[in-house]
Amino acid sequence: MGKEYSNTRHNIGFMVLDALAKASNTVFGAKRYGDIADFKHKGRTYILLKPSTYMNLSGKAVSYWLNKERIPIENLLVVVDDVALPLGTLRIRLKGSDGGHNGLRSIIETLTTQDYARLRFGIGSDFPKGYQVDYVLGEWASDELAILPQPIEKAGKIILSFGVIGIEQTMNLYNKK
Repeated sequence: MGKEYSNTRHNIGFMVLDALAKASNTVFGAKRYGDIADFKHKGRTYILLKPSTYMNLSGKAVSYWLNKERIPIENLLVVVDDVALPLGTLRIRLKGSDGGHNGLRSIIETLTTQDYARLRFGIGSDFPKGYQVDYVLGEWASDELAILPQPIEKAGKIILSFGVIGIEQTMNLYNKK
């Protein structure tokens, strides 16, 4: 995603990965199709990918790195913004449709399956009808930015949990109302 989108709602996945990399004392480096950071946690290796392709081509980056690192699809977790969830709400799911999200659509088309985990990060839906794109690509308001640190930290914990105890137990722990 370009620098012009760095402080937008659509960039929340990258914000989560940046915070997790910082908390794990690792940094991103530019690689093929994206920026990569890796670290170990409780005996597991985590590879964080921030695709450098356009959002609607992110499946190319995901597929490349899954193949290059020999990562089985059941170990893939995609962090994605979601207007269907209130701001800061987190939901981890085993599979699902693209829900109109171009990045998810690209991943589904490239991997030829929708059976991969995703962590949906609610960005809210405080926009008038017909202005969804402007809202999603719009910069965070100061009151929204004040709310983000806690759910971003929690998203990092969900990612770590997914890697250690798997999708089912992580869903049971973190999808409580």
